[in-house]
Amino acid sequence: MEQSRAETEEAGMSTTSDNRSTITVFERSPDRGRGLARDMRVRWVLEEVGQPYDVQPVSFSQMREPAYRALQPFGQIPTYQDGDLVLFESGAIVLHIAERHVGLLPGDASARSRAIVWMFAALSTVEPPIVDREMIGYFEREEGGNARRIALADDRVRLRLGDLSRRLGDTAWLDGAFSAGDLMMVDVLRRLGGSDLLGEFPNLTAYVARGEARPAFGRAFEAQRALFIAASPGG
Repeated sequence: MEQSRAETEEAGMSTTSDNRSTITVFERSPDRGRGLARDMRVRWVLEEVGQPYDVQPVSFSQMREPAYRALQPFGQIPTYQDGDLVLFESGAIVLHIAERHVGLLPGDASARSRAIVWMFAALSTVEPPIVDREMIGYFEREEGGNARRIALADDRVRLRLGDLSRRLGDTAWLDGAFSAGDLMMVDVLRRLGGSDLLGEFPNLTAYVARGEARPAFGRAFEAQRALFIAASPGG
């Protein structure tokens, strides 16, 4: 794993640490190694800031156990453990890490706040209709399909993508340099990879591709994929 990019510390923010945090991940991810589970964004942010980490695979049955619920009361992944600190909710984890290491939040207070706004926008405005669409698609396939419900779900996602596309325009990132806001937004948009919706917005397609081209993303993706392959029969 890549170590820190500098040895300096400023204002309580560091770019290096000898401590290894631990994140919980699916023992066998339902996404079959495509990097769509929410531990991916935590892996990615840790790679961006050059922090080593360990993973603790957990099964679905373990997620229901009291010991795990003490870490994550809703029985989900990921959790993040760093010494005595235990966090859950991927957005909170990414923000915690970005605030403590140089590189993903601007030094300027206003720019920093805008980057955080984009993190919240990704999680609160863009991701929910995408997840709803996934669930509707899954259940409609199981029940024989309802074209109107699926079309309505597509339209809700398309509306958000249109808003985001107009705001992004022809810029590389949402607000200046790549930030935690872009990391979160790209990770959310990747959930549309199996549909044609993202392709309707060429600038968003290029935006996601730029995020996926970052070396830190590549390391995070390969790490989660290797774990899935190792846990698979014959892996």
